[in-house]
Amino acid sequence: MEPTSHNFIGNARAGLADATLQRALGLARTGFPAKRAEAVARLPEFEALREEGRAIKDHALAHLDYYLELYEKNVAARGGRVHWARDAAEARAAVLEICRSAGARTVTKGKSMIAEEVALNEHLEANGITPVETDLGEYIIQLRHEPPSHIIAPAIHLMKEQVADSFRAAHREFPTGRPLADAQTLCEEARTVLRPRFLAADVGITGANFLVAETGSGIIVTNEGNGDLTQTLPRIHIVITSIEKVVPTLEDAATLLRLLARSATGQEFSSYTTISTGPRRPGDLDGPEEYHVVLLDNGRSKLLGTQFQDMLRCLKCAACLNHCPVYAAVGGHAYGWVYPGPMGSVLTPALVGLAEAGHLPNASTLCGRCESVCPVKIPLPKLLRHWRERQFAEKLSPRAARFGLGVWGFLAQHPALYHAATRVAARVLGWAGSRRGRFRSLPLAGGWTQVRDMPAPEGRTFQQLWAERGR
Repeated sequence: MEPTSHNFIGNARAGLADATLQRALGLARTGFPAKRAEAVARLPEFEALREEGRAIKDHALAHLDYYLELYEKNVAARGGRVHWARDAAEARAAVLEICRSAGARTVTKGKSMIAEEVALNEHLEANGITPVETDLGEYIIQLRHEPPSHIIAPAIHLMKEQVADSFRAAHREFPTGRPLADAQTLCEEARTVLRPRFLAADVGITGANFLVAETGSGIIVTNEGNGDLTQTLPRIHIVITSIEKVVPTLEDAATLLRLLARSATGQEFSSYTTISTGPRRPGDLDGPEEYHVVLLDNGRSKLLGTQFQDMLRCLKCAACLNHCPVYAAVGGHAYGWVYPGPMGSVLTPALVGLAEAGHLPNASTLCGRCESVCPVKIPLPKLLRHWRERQFAEKLSPRAARFGLGVWGFLAQHPALYHAATRVAARVLGWAGSRRGRFRSLPLAGGWTQVRDMPAPEGRTFQQLWAERGR
């Protein structure tokens, strides 16, 4: 997927003007947050779990080299193989080589944001291999040739009528006049179409929510069961994931799983939590003949030891998206790449560069809701401010913004001048806006006044009131 984060402003305007998208986002704004709040309320030790989860991830990141080597050793001991990928090209090449060695023509896939990150589907198709998404949301957007708009609900931007239209266009084998008016009917049709694909696939590809160093296991959580069919029916199972997913023990993974589902969907636990450890062994009733893990770095190791290392704790639960007022207003496609919302606004600049994704750290009110709901307490507002500081230092922000901040910085270092300037500005603006009480347009404030009025100042400045009250 080619990033379009540089066009965030245009993408956001398109999202705000899309009436159907706004209907879909309106339905999503209350569902996930309400369910999370209910799940958290039922678990008195949730805050203690958050602290424990943060400690587990911090420990794993502090010793990432050790746990990755231990994980590889245990994967090999159980008959699997780890493929190391420094970047997206190496990850794609590793997957393609495995598929070609098996003579694969069809691949089934479980939902994987890493596969989206490396544009795996496009690469397989270009090399004569048909990938079939089996997660319902991913399957829908694959039919529509769209990227995901949410990291756990890829088709959250769509209404059921749009899904029905896509099914009618793609599923020509069914009667044209069939009813597709409700979710159950849509799910039944998708199940009917996908069932033979599971049975015919040569290779199954999944992501991983966690990798367990002590056992060489991968863990996925789903609510549809498609992950189980993807990894047990084909002859070859490929796990494609990123290096920061490793945790030391199964006990650690169990702690994080208690946080993950509650934060993501408000469930106590996902419907399916599946642990895969190597290929089929003698006596096993099912499972793949070969087990491969493609471990992607793609810039993540460069974050270790930096001010952005905290971002590598992310469980990809999407709680920050679900509670973000900006995401709720413009939708995921506005962010222009794989990871939307607050976590994407921090992670995307690290992976595709600040020059491409410089708008994203500014696409935030810094209200702090994202940090307050993050299951592993990632300080997202602080990290967004770090990107803003770097953007300013590298002169990547607009010249007018740099000039304005420079003027403010100069005044802030000279309190007497600052107080005098604010008194004069408040008085002049108060007089100019006294007739209407607001401004419909104002020099240097176009970003505000093009979508809302600017209230005219009334009375004295904050500093004057503070001084008068003897504070």
